[in-house]
Amino acid sequence: MNLKYSDTAVTNEQGRYEITVQDDHEDQLCRTVLVSSPWGYCKVPDKGRCNSEVILTRSNGAVSNLHFANAMGFYKDEAEEGCKELVHQLLYADF
Repeated sequence: MNLKYSDTAVTNEQGRYEITVQDDHEDQLCRTVLVSSPWGYCKVPDKGRCNSEVILTRSNGAVSNLHFANAMGFYKDEAEEGCKELVHQLLYADF
């Protein structure tokens, strides 16, 4: 896939960003990628959540002009208290 357009966005205090794309772009995708974190305690991108893709068309049945990228994020240097126990519980719980 060839790059057609590139832009930069900065998140607000809630970690949200917005990029406006004019017109329908048929089979083109908007690929979002993390670049940097403003916080010194979480600089390493989560490899499973460091990019996202958004389809740029309404001809696929989408009823809105708003399209949302999947959540992306960085690892914190130090895990929150109780995080290790919670992950263990979620991974090994009997359902």
